[in-house]
Amino acid sequence: MSKETKIRIPLWIYPSTEEKINQNFRADNCKSPSEFIENAIKFYLGYLSEEENINYISPMITETVKAQIKGTEQRLARLLFKIAVELGKLSHMTAAMNDVDEETLKSLHAMCVTEVRKINGIIDYEDAVEYQRE
Repeated sequence: MSKETKIRIPLWIYPSTEEKINQNFRADNCKSPSEFIENAIKFYLGYLSEEENINYISPMITETVKAQIKGTEQRLARLLFKIAVELGKLSHMTAAMNDVDEETLKSLHAMCVTEVRKINGIIDYEDAVEYQRE
């Protein structure tokens, strides 16, 4: 803090406010009610400054978050596209190599839906191979 000289100002407060100051200034590690009031004024001035900064910072944070979400969305879309292409290749290869009837296809679909729900979408090729060997 700079070497400022304190000044005396008139202060009009309600008796109930003065009573609260006298009850709490020591709990705030202040040496006097005057120091407590000065700290309270500084705190309130900081609060007012923060209100002004929020109006400036809030839109910046919002735009940054939106940009991050959009980038993540684009990366996920590209990955899902690549996965869909690979799945399409596998499906066509499997269909070309196997003659599967309609009933087997329906039961396979039901089994896969149940399995994916159970494993929460985490498919392990080794587990599928083990299942098919059983």
